Amino acid sequence: MNTVRTPEVPSRRPLGEALAEGTVLLDGGLSNQLEAQGCDLSDALWSARLLADAPQQIEAAHTAYARAGAQVLITASYQATFEGFGRRGIGRARAAELMAGSVESARRAGAVTGRDQWVAASIGPYGAMLADGSEYRGGYGLTVRELERFHRPRAETLAEAGPDVLALETVPDIDEAEALLRVVQDLGVPAWLSYSVVGGRTRAGQPLEDAFGLVAGVDQVVAVGVNCCDPADVDGAVEVAAATGKPVVVYPNSGERWDATARRWTGGSTFATGRVREWQRAGARLIGGCCRVGPRDIEELVGRVVRPGA
Repeated sequence: MNTVRTPEVPSRRPLGEALAEGTVLLDGGLSNQLEAQGCDLSDALWSARLLADAPQQIEAAHTAYARAGAQVLITASYQATFEGFGRRGIGRARAAELMAGSVESARRAGAVTGRDQWVAASIGPYGAMLADGSEYRGGYGLTVRELERFHRPRAETLAEAGPDVLALETVPDIDEAEALLRVVQDLGVPAWLSYSVVGGRTRAGQPLEDAFGLVAGVDQVVAVGVNCCDPADVDGAVEVAAATGKPVVVYPNSGERWDATARRWTGGSTFATGRVREWQRAGARLIGGCCRVGPRDIEELVGRVVRPGA
C-alpha cells in the first residue's frame, strides 16, 4: 500500500496546532464566487472544469476569499476525478496535473495576504462524480472497499501536491466516511471529515453519534463536523461532533434552496454570522461557509469570531 509523504513547509505551523489555540476561518462557496466572476458552471464537472479551461478564474476566486480574511482556502477539486475528466477526453496524466494545479492555485492566492494561510485539498463524495444529486442521498449500492478503491487514486494525487490538509467534505453516509478514513490513514497528510446533514442525521439517515464516532482514535483527523447543510441544522450537529473530543468544523450553505427543475436558487439567506459565537461555545474551531456564502459573509465572520483571551 502506497504511503504518500508531503514535504513539510517550515514557515507554516500545522493546522491542528492552530485549532488547538483558537478559531480558524474557512472560505465560502467557490462556485458562487466563480459565477459572480462571470463563469459558466453548467458542465457536469462544475468548477473543476475551470482547472482546465480558466485556471486564472479559480485563483481569482481564492484571492477574493483570502482578502476577505479566510485563513483556509479549499481547492477546486471537489468534483475533480479521473473518471469525470476521462469522460471529457482528459487522460489520467493530465487529470493528475489539473488536480495538483488546484492546490497550487490556492497556495498562490493565499500568498497575497502575507499571513498564515492553509490550503485544504477538497475530496468530494462519490456522488459528486455522478453529477446526479446522489451526493445528497448516499447509499450508492457500493461496498466500503469499492468506495475506497474509487477515492484512493485521487486522494494520493492531491496529497502528493502538498496541501496542508485534506477536506473530506459533503460526505452523505457512514460507509463513504469509513472508506475515506481508510484512505487518508495511509497518506501522511492531516484531514478533516465533514458530513452533509439534515434534521440531525446524515443525508442517508444515520445518527450523527455513529457518523462522528468513526473518527475516534484516528489521529490523522484534525476536525470533524458538517458542511453543505442548512444553517438551522448546525447547532445540534456541533454539540454531537464536539463529544468526539476533536475540534469541530462547520461551514453551512446560505439556507437558500436549489430548484433543480428551474435551475435556480429560491428563498432568502439564513446564514447569520452572529451565530458564530454560539458555534464556538459549542466547540467549533474551523468555521466558514459553503454554497451561496460569499466573500462579504466571510469578511463579516472575521469581525464576529471570538479570539483567544477575549
